[in-house]
Amino acid sequence: MSDATGSGDPAATLRLLWRSHLPTDPSPRRGPRRGLSVEAIVEEATMLADADGLTALTMRRLAERLDVRPMSLYTYVPGRAELLDLMLDDAYAAMPRPPFADVPWQQRVRAIAAGNLDLFERHPWAAELSTQRPPLGPGQMVKYDYELSAFTGSGLDDVATDDALTYLLGFVRNASRDIHSARANERAGGGDDQQWWDAVEPLFSQIDTSAYPLAERIGAAAGAAHASAHDAHHAYRFGLERTMDALEQLAARAAENS
Repeated sequence: MSDATGSGDPAATLRLLWRSHLPTDPSPRRGPRRGLSVEAIVEEATMLADADGLTALTMRRLAERLDVRPMSLYTYVPGRAELLDLMLDDAYAAMPRPPFADVPWQQRVRAIAAGNLDLFERHPWAAELSTQRPPLGPGQMVKYDYELSAFTGSGLDDVATDDALTYLLGFVRNASRDIHSARANERAGGGDDQQWWDAVEPLFSQIDTSAYPLAERIGAAAGAAHASAHDAHHAYRFGLERTMDALEQLAARAAENS
């Protein structure tokens, strides 16, 4: 089962997410180590996940990096599930949110896509988290509010605006996973796509693929065009254009029906 936000204790998670907005800070006043804080734990956990992925993020390993006993962490954060919400909400809060210029809504939506692609570039683990139950913290709320505002002027109603944003972010998340997967293969010694093809082609060229004429012809054309069996960055650019086409058609239909 993949890691997911919203899988910890809901009340404890919400108190931690909004700790700076509540009358009483839920983090302990007296901990096993002075200077340790929820903020320090989240920061170290994020650096660990950035470097080694979510599978490397355990409370034991995190405690080692912070030079404390594992049980010490639980006096600040109930567990790994709640920690994931804190990490993602913190990453959301840190995203740049420059004021939108007076430009067509399509340009603002493209900027939202680029901002999320950048988020997943800096924190690849964030693209792997299931967010069916989003972290309902200040970072999530300010991100959601800002991104919804990109659709101002599109003519979409509230529900359609939420749907359009969800559709866009889902596309960016999936594209980011492909980009990071390709990069991970290279780092793991799999080489780039050209090196992979150079290793496969001598044997593959001896196989009769004439029974698959479309796959043979179109696959060769696409491979020549992209110098790759699958170019994740090209797929992102192509997919973003098709996503924008779909959103513009949705907005046009809304205008016709208004």
